[in-house]
Amino acid sequence: MDYSYIINHLNEERDDYFGAVSPALIQTSNFAFSNVAQLRKAIFKEDEHYLYSRGKNPTTDILCSKLAALANAESALVFSSGMAAMSSAILSLVKAGDHVICQLHPYSWTKRLCSKILPSFGVSVSFADGTLTENIIRECRSDTKLIILESPNTFTFELQNLAEVVSFAQEKEIYTIIDNSYCTSLGQRCIDMGISLEVHSMSKYYSGHSDVVAGCVIGKKELIEKIFVNGLQNLGGILSPFDAWLTLRGLRTLAARMEKIAKTTAQVVDFLYSNPRVEKVLYPFHHSFAQYDLAQKQMSWCGGLFSILLNAKDMHVVENFVNKLKRFMIAVSWGGHESLVFPACAAMPEGKPTGHLPYNLVRFYCGLEEPGALIEDLKQALDQI
Repeated sequence: MDYSYIINHLNEERDDYFGAVSPALIQTSNFAFSNVAQLRKAIFKEDEHYLYSRGKNPTTDILCSKLAALANAESALVFSSGMAAMSSAILSLVKAGDHVICQLHPYSWTKRLCSKILPSFGVSVSFADGTLTENIIRECRSDTKLIILESPNTFTFELQNLAEVVSFAQEKEIYTIIDNSYCTSLGQRCIDMGISLEVHSMSKYYSGHSDVVAGCVIGKKELIEKIFVNGLQNLGGILSPFDAWLTLRGLRTLAARMEKIAKTTAQVVDFLYSNPRVEKVLYPFHHSFAQYDLAQKQMSWCGGLFSILLNAKDMHVVENFVNKLKRFMIAVSWGGHESLVFPACAAMPEGKPTGHLPYNLVRFYCGLEEPGALIEDLKQALDQI
């Protein structure tokens, strides 16, 4: 099944909605039944019937079917945020007494989930530098139930060798879950590689317009059904039908936006790499990246997110550079139509670098602006430091 069919037509029964080209928005909390027997059937099979929109809803169902098909997976669930998706999936797979391995530098709230929340429920967690698979293997124990991956991460872009990790995990009957927000299912075929579950922050590329906060989990039907009951229904982090509808709208242009963004970013990265005021560029598809060969092997696109290390003697120089930019908005997140910049020092107490990120790291996201305009903006800001 080709991507264009999935994005534009899959599971859109237009004859049921007056021939409408755009999918119907079923903005309802509740569903009525003709008789008690139908109600009873829905109550005991809520994963198969429309009963209450905390579970299934026709609009979110259309989105779920497309997400699963794009990943070549059996099933998918959508959530109110990427962290709702990640938390629900993890909490549905582990219990007190289990052990989890997480790659060293995940998304900050995933790290908090692993370092603070899971241990409070009796789940032990080890962090491993996943740039070498042997580091993950070394942390494995007899009670290890889950390996959490994020390849690449979204500040320094370290990768894990997914084929190696999957081979080890399958041999030991350990679940694997990956945050694949950076690449999307089109850019990195995680399910095809044998990953158990794929998680996305759909606030990024899938919705694409910076007007939705959403997440999803994709994988085998058996695991998705477990997460439906234990994660979605109990924790309640549901996606509203309207936000599902907005994400469907954004999904229509996913491939076109990805292509445009990738071309723009490659030009911007080349400019920054050659500028003497830039100490280093961190971008998996640039030849200077330490894991460039692995990125080329397991990723088919690299997106618009990258970082630089600025030649700056202190934090104030970094802040002045960022403040001089005109076309890059200062903000968190990424994946929308607009170009963004986020200096790591913004998350550091004044004058006190903390954590693994250096004070001179600046993260950029290239949106849908023309590359010449973005390069000119970077040039004028760099010339002033």
